[in-house]
Amino acid sequence: MLSLVIPIPMPIGRTIFVTMLACLLLLSAQAQPSGARQAPLVIGQTFTIDSKALGETRRINVYLPAGYVESKTLQLPVLYMPDGGMAEDFLHVAGLVQVSVGNGTMRPFILVGIENTQRRRDLTGPTTNAEDKKIAPKVGGSAAFRQFIRQELMPEVKKRYRTTPETAIVGESLAGLFVVETLLLEPDLFTSYLAFDPSLWWNNEQLVNDAGALVKKNAGKPKTLFVATSNQKELEAAMQRLTKSLGGAGITLHYEPMPQETHATIYHPAALKAFRTVFKPEPAAGTR
Repeated sequence: MLSLVIPIPMPIGRTIFVTMLACLLLLSAQAQPSGARQAPLVIGQTFTIDSKALGETRRINVYLPAGYVESKTLQLPVLYMPDGGMAEDFLHVAGLVQVSVGNGTMRPFILVGIENTQRRRDLTGPTTNAEDKKIAPKVGGSAAFRQFIRQELMPEVKKRYRTTPETAIVGESLAGLFVVETLLLEPDLFTSYLAFDPSLWWNNEQLVNDAGALVKKNAGKPKTLFVATSNQKELEAAMQRLTKSLGGAGITLHYEPMPQETHATIYHPAALKAFRTVFKPEPAAGTR
């Protein structure tokens, strides 16, 4: 039995006090066990990897599209995402995959979210810019993070799930920078690359400056790059330069300016557009 002892200050009126007391009693009643059975709300799976490349344990969150669990043979491509924690971008991206697959505007993908530990360390390359170095105690760890994905995460995903050779990566802001950097440095790691408002300003835009030479040096199999930008004018100018460097490099580029969006709002609408564009279902036989 919950007892409430509430001192009545002199200035408070009787009507206000009675109203407050009623609200408190209602909340108290709602807090009591109702006898209804409760169960966890499960939308996917989670596991951890003790990473030698990063020297720490990393949590991985996985969303499996409808029909995968029920099937014994279905194989699906994999969409990897940095910023993939439950308190980060995993939930809303999983929701986009679920609704897009359900309404037939996207092919089904297994979504693999990588939960952050030191985000600004993992998603940035080296920099000589003093201001860049102030954003975190340690930056410039993207090579080790990429090694973790290549040597530890991808093999573990292939072992746990039925996958096809097709892979993709999606990220926004610094994660978008990592997406573009990976395309230029190690293009065959993924099949498709989706970057929203990538932080191309990093290291005085050195990645953009070197893009032409990197594309020639690390040319691989044909790839797809989807980039969306918000109302940041500086980023639009950097993207125009990057687009010229990628021309004729075997990269199918989809560039989607979204001036109606801000850096804080672009991820969800950009991801919806990217999924519909890059992961569009193949036409059914006989409908071409």
